[in-house]
Amino acid sequence: MRKPVDAAEPETQPVPPSLLDPGGAAVQGAPGVEESGDARLVERARAGDDRAFAALVFRYEAKLIRVLARLVHDEELARDLAQETFWKVYNRLDRFDTARRFGPWLFRVGVNLGLDHLRRPEAPPATSIDRPRGEDGRALDLPDPDPRLREELAQEVRFVLERLPLPYRTILVLRDLEGFSSAEVAAIVGRREATVRWRLAKARDQFRQHWQRRQEHSRREEGGDHVG
Repeated sequence: MRKPVDAAEPETQPVPPSLLDPGGAAVQGAPGVEESGDARLVERARAGDDRAFAALVFRYEAKLIRVLARLVHDEELARDLAQETFWKVYNRLDRFDTARRFGPWLFRVGVNLGLDHLRRPEAPPATSIDRPRGEDGRALDLPDPDPRLREELAQEVRFVLERLPLPYRTILVLRDLEGFSSAEVAAIVGRREATVRWRLAKARDQFRQHWQRRQEHSRREEGGDHVG
């Protein structure tokens, strides 16, 4: 039986390495693990079944890294933050109420870590972020047959997102770019759903204004190039 976390004991228990290796034997060959619901997997992980927690990592890791990468604009940092998120969640499983949904709780921990990093004075400047792969139909990231144009568009989206206040950017990333419902976003950021909807409307409006100004500036520069 997995020992409950002692409040007086620092949370220094590392996540077993196999849990962060979704492609390894921790998940493979475990009948019923991948098909189980989140609440059941949490219960099994609490009872010491490492394969159950590995299944949760396998289920959420890619999307968590993508969300964090959109926030911090650094994929390697996003991977580090995702691992820290799973570490924290693993050591807090005994505090999780299985009547709630596991996914929003996990992403709330991860997003808070990302926001804490961005608020640090010593946080490094934004670098680059890989384009998301395998998903279409994103509200602010439209597909284009020319890879160069796709990358230019992705850079423009990143540039505009960085101009938004952090609370607005966070909600826009979660709702419009990652497809979480308003209720899920509310659970992740710890706000009422009505507040999320209001901030989302403001974020979309600010994004649209920044985007239009950016495009008008680009058109003026292109027009100036043709002046003889």
